[in-house]
Amino acid sequence: MHSTVRRLLFDLSARPVGQHARRFVVSWPDAEPVWAARLGRGTSFLTIPIGDGQVYCYCDGPVVAGPPPPLRTLLDGYAEPVPTLLDALEAAGPGAKVHSGPIEEVALASWSSGPVVLIGDAAYATLPNMAEGAAMALEDAIVLAESLDSADTTGTAVHAFEARRRPRTDWVLTKTHHRDRTRTLPTGIRNLVLRLNGTRIYRAHYKPLRARP
Repeated sequence: MHSTVRRLLFDLSARPVGQHARRFVVSWPDAEPVWAARLGRGTSFLTIPIGDGQVYCYCDGPVVAGPPPPLRTLLDGYAEPVPTLLDALEAAGPGAKVHSGPIEEVALASWSSGPVVLIGDAAYATLPNMAEGAAMALEDAIVLAESLDSADTTGTAVHAFEARRRPRTDWVLTKTHHRDRTRTLPTGIRNLVLRLNGTRIYRAHYKPLRARP
């Protein structure tokens, strides 16, 4: 996301979007950890099992003046397992790493300059609410390899690569904005929308990404 090559070639830095995120890994308190997303007032908390009883935790909230608030303050009022996960984080002591920083986006009119082409977050970093950053970068690598293999020149390969990838990455960018607008609706309206349409929205957003890139 903070690509030196991009800054040198395109004079563009990542753009803050007004949200601050924190990420950490702790042991799950129950026998079977589950993927889950929880929404509060201007905040969210996500858990993703990563094996061996460990769970990746992600939370975000608005950017505030001065240091970001303690996690206990930010997530006050969240139901279990959030308090227990925070207990596990505190019990881990100084050895527990919390990665903290602003959420940023990158949007370029073109990903290439001559024979140089950017991929992944260097080219199109999005909000993390679809959790597609690593997947998109891996797809980029595959498609770029195929483009280079089938083209006569590097320039042709670069243009073919971007033409093939743009619709898919633009879809992810658009849907991350859609999801962010949904979650920032007034709480009562948001809860009703997600209760009635959450599953449909989830499936619709990911359905095109199940096809070959």
